[in-house]
Amino acid sequence: MKVILKQDLSNLGEEGDVKVVADGYGRNYLIPKGIAVPYTKANVEVFNQKKNAIEARKDAKRKDAMSLRDRMAKEELKFAMPVGEKGKLFGAITSANIVEELAKLGVVVERKKIDVPDHSIKVVGTYTVKVKLYGGETADLKVVVEASEVKAEKREEPVKEAAPEVVAEPEVDVEADTEDAAADETETEDEA
Repeated sequence: MKVILKQDLSNLGEEGDVKVVADGYGRNYLIPKGIAVPYTKANVEVFNQKKNAIEARKDAKRKDAMSLRDRMAKEELKFAMPVGEKGKLFGAITSANIVEELAKLGVVVERKKIDVPDHSIKVVGTYTVKVKLYGGETADLKVVVEASEVKAEKREEPVKEAAPEVVAEPEVDVEADTEDAAADETETEDEA
């Protein structure tokens, strides 16, 4: 099935592109979602009229991508993480962490467009992360992972508490108590 894209779609094309897709993908997903329209004479004419506007938007996206690439080349993201032996992190730096840090700087990038070496950073050091931009452009982003200053708390051995003193309870003469109870019972029976 031949369709004309109404908007950019990753892994398929850009706005105004004519693409051949599977019939089910076009009929069940692209057209109902408004991402594409069927390739017909009427739709081709509409897109030919919009061609200049579409090209202007593409140029603007390219310029934005270039300025973003230049900005990312100057940026350096720093992460301070707790570390263990041999500089290994407790946890990892992933593309989601990088997206959060970029958002703090006012840069909005999709998580799936960030290519972290080995999918995550697990050791202290300096890394170069690739960020995919518009039109096949990529930007290199410098990521520095440092050990955070963790206050070394001196572990104190728990103080062993002395065993509680055993207080001897006064001895109770059980036999005397039972004799007294028996005597009380016989007195009550005699009175009755």
